[in-house]
Amino acid sequence: MGIFNFNKRNTEESQQSKVGYFLTKDAEDLLVSGYTRLADNPEVQTAVNQIADLVSNMTIQLMQNSEKGDVRVKNDLSKLVDIKPNGYQSRKNFVFWIVKTLLIGDGNAVVLPISRNGKVVELRPLASSKVRFIYDVNQDFNYVIDYEGRQYQPSDVLHFAINPDENRPFLGTGYRVSLSDVTHNLKQASKTKRSFMSSNYKPSLAIYVDSDSDLDEESRQKLEDKYMKRSNPNAPLMLPDGMLRLEQIKPLTLTDLALNDAVKIDKQTVATILGIPPFVLGVGTYTKDEWNNFINTKIMSIAQVIQQTLNNLIVEDDMYFNFNARSLYNYSLTDLVNSGTALVKVNAMRRNELRNWLSLPPDDEMDDLLVLENFIQQADVSKQKKLVQDENEDLKGGE
Repeated sequence: MGIFNFNKRNTEESQQSKVGYFLTKDAEDLLVSGYTRLADNPEVQTAVNQIADLVSNMTIQLMQNSEKGDVRVKNDLSKLVDIKPNGYQSRKNFVFWIVKTLLIGDGNAVVLPISRNGKVVELRPLASSKVRFIYDVNQDFNYVIDYEGRQYQPSDVLHFAINPDENRPFLGTGYRVSLSDVTHNLKQASKTKRSFMSSNYKPSLAIYVDSDSDLDEESRQKLEDKYMKRSNPNAPLMLPDGMLRLEQIKPLTLTDLALNDAVKIDKQTVATILGIPPFVLGVGTYTKDEWNNFINTKIMSIAQVIQQTLNNLIVEDDMYFNFNARSLYNYSLTDLVNSGTALVKVNAMRRNELRNWLSLPPDDEMDDLLVLENFIQQADVSKQKKLVQDENEDLKGGE
């Protein structure tokens, strides 16, 4: 009597393998089906929300050119853009929507200005799912924006676009194509991990039985009760020689699946495509220089697109919108104080301006310009005794 009847077992296994794997519950739990939207991917959502959050945190200032430099202007238009773009959104949510629509969608976001008596009173965002761009194939720049059956000329709306299409530069392209493969890989890795962690418990001990055929469940239970159970749990097992054989099996771990390395590479790819530091997605360590470079490049690049498009609202030729990025950079309170103090010392800043940096209210006694090492007022510089020569004092020369 052999330990195994391999011929019979192989025949049974070959018959079972005819069942389609893709119709099984395991395939349903393990395989990713269909298209993965960017909005459904946690890594892409994290990156996009980080970018949108930073851009929407910046104050939008209306600036005007002057002979002594550009100055900030506060009027109804600046209040509309920076404080209350419409009746149901703040500036924060309005800009957040624009950035998220640009990055998650096809690279285009459309806002409809509402005017009354020749004055813009509302900036109304148009749902991207209802917007269509209709263009003439013979004239590349002849296009209109269709929204719920109504067509608008490009001059009638604010059309924000990133990553211009090479054939139709007025249209954005977004990141859908670039991120499609990597987001599918990340979703597959997540589903594989979830399936692995939720699978049925697999014992780490296998018992080989000398038998010509498979035992039914009742026979297996009898065999287990007879040989594998003792009244004293600490007592050793007594097994017949040659009839039973025990073998320890090492369970498969996530490390064996090599998921961590693959996920790390895919996260770095997402970070590279979207232009964010990898540590935002949990890869690598935080560095101050990398963060500040992120603000200077990616964040300000998107801010430029938005502010230059908002300039279409301005009638005056000497005005423009500007995003103030100073609050986004990573510096400590000590850095602010040291930088501001250095500017105060060289007469380039008033102390009230420094207090504004530190979110302190202005002080009436700190609005004067101070110069020199003794911090006197500018008007009193010429009154210093060391600069006034006594007419009765003889000039002293060297011997």
